[in-house]
Amino acid sequence: MTTMNILLLAAGVVLAYLLGSIPTSVWIGRMFFKKDVRNYGSGNAGATNTARTLGWKAGAVVLCFDVFKGVLAVVLSDFFVPDSFTDPSQIIHYNVVCAIMAVIGHVYPVFAGFKGGKGVATLTGIMFALLPWQTGAACIVFVLVMAISGYVSLSSIVTALCYPFIVAFLPFVLTPFPETFSSLFSVELSEVIFSVAIAVFIPITHLKNIKRLLKGEEKKLFRKD
Repeated sequence: MTTMNILLLAAGVVLAYLLGSIPTSVWIGRMFFKKDVRNYGSGNAGATNTARTLGWKAGAVVLCFDVFKGVLAVVLSDFFVPDSFTDPSQIIHYNVVCAIMAVIGHVYPVFAGFKGGKGVATLTGIMFALLPWQTGAACIVFVLVMAISGYVSLSSIVTALCYPFIVAFLPFVLTPFPETFSSLFSVELSEVIFSVAIAVFIPITHLKNIKRLLKGEEKKLFRKD
């Protein structure tokens, strides 16, 4: 691999981190409400705390943009793939690397003092870009848990724990169907590993929420802290 190719790949990784670092909730709070959402509620720079602190409209904007920047980080990474990457699996592996950097950027944003959100919305965008069908199935899990419990945190944790099983086993469930259909659900090993990492990462970033859930102190969506 040439030096130019290495620099190209590195540029894509840096761009993914910078995209993830865009602190949507912090900037919207400061520009339009003169508030830093990290000083209110749970202190998290995410869509849920934004909705509680600044209202559902601001929360919806933050959610959409955080999801979008996850999608964008993966899509733009394709433009940094050198011509020497002729194997599709190589491209997917690089997509996953850039995806990881985008999540790191969201959690530790350089534009907001390295104090960001928990990465759920950005991860959702990334997962839709990498594995849209499996992620759609995971969203159904999220909606069901949310409808039953009313807790965003619990819904995120349960969905994250289920995600590796959805990614790994959905292709096998669909093997009786025509190859042209089941191939949509095929996955690379790096994507399976990434899904397992998500199942570990999300509960870790929600440790405080887990403690509050166990104590019965966790707040449901749109309730003030």
